[in-house]
Amino acid sequence: MRSLSLRFPDAGREARSAGYVLLAAGIAALLGVLHQYQEAMEEVAYWDTRIASMDRQVQRKTAPFAAPAKGGREARQEIRRANMVLNEIALPWGALFDSVERATGQDVALLAFQPNAAGRTMRMSGEAKGMPALLGFIGALEREPVLEDVYLLKYEIKQDDPQQPIVFSVMASWIEAS
Repeated sequence: MRSLSLRFPDAGREARSAGYVLLAAGIAALLGVLHQYQEAMEEVAYWDTRIASMDRQVQRKTAPFAAPAKGGREARQEIRRANMVLNEIALPWGALFDSVERATGQDVALLAFQPNAAGRTMRMSGEAKGMPALLGFIGALEREPVLEDVYLLKYEIKQDDPQQPIVFSVMASWIEAS
């Protein structure tokens, strides 16, 4: 087999300087990429700390409230008030309003509606055009399936008014839905 002989011509100074220019451009590009990589890593670290901070805040907000031992009385009062609010929210508002609305006729106007969640009672105040209208309203309340123990607390005939309406106050209990 014959031996192969390769000869590389010496390109001279121009070829060497072009090589050095390409080497310098490659190094500059590498430095630019490393700088961008460092900035990206700093941004990732920043967002990691932000996420960790937000996680801690969420855990603080969702952590159960532990009443301090010394403030036990104040905590009990706060819990009692919160339970009262929850009981009022849990009232069967729809059924109560529907029952009262069905029982109220054209001759009766309700002026106040005061529920008592603890006693499952409500007090209603209003005006009726006459005694038959008032007694009809009380009878209609008694016939409502949601209400029981309806009774007239007080009434007064307005003598100074020419139509002589009756101002009244009625108490009723509601039945707990099972």
